[in-house]
Amino acid sequence: MTRIARKRHHKGYTHIQKKYRTRRKTKDLDQIDKDLQPAESQKLLNQDVDHDKPGSAQHYCLHCARYFIDLKALKDHFRSKLHKRRMKALEVEPYTQKEADAAGGLGTYHPPKRRKITTQEIVEDAKMDQSEVSEVKQDK
Repeated sequence: MTRIARKRHHKGYTHIQKKYRTRRKTKDLDQIDKDLQPAESQKLLNQDVDHDKPGSAQHYCLHCARYFIDLKALKDHFRSKLHKRRMKALEVEPYTQKEADAAGGLGTYHPPKRRKITTQEIVEDAKMDQSEVSEVKQDK
């Protein structure tokens, strides 16, 4: 291994490893699964206006736990590879304590079931600016 290859990986530098580990930290799949419950999902989709979040917290993807600046960006995200990968990962039921006990020999192991996950419905608010609505119609 050459000197350049060793430098590129930051193998011995723990502070750099921690930076890369925590930089893109998002919600885990089990946390998103809790957000997909009907009561919690309605709360997340109908949030109050918060100017500290992108798009004033009005355009939110439940499956990826991301905020978007406008409706067009949200629709583009639904067609992206990242969203499709997340949807595929959410098809498998989350890991439970019962499954962990069964894997450890305290019961019968049953593999996790597959679920049908569909992309959330897009609700176009009456509060939305007319300019934003016209931009979305022009893109079609």
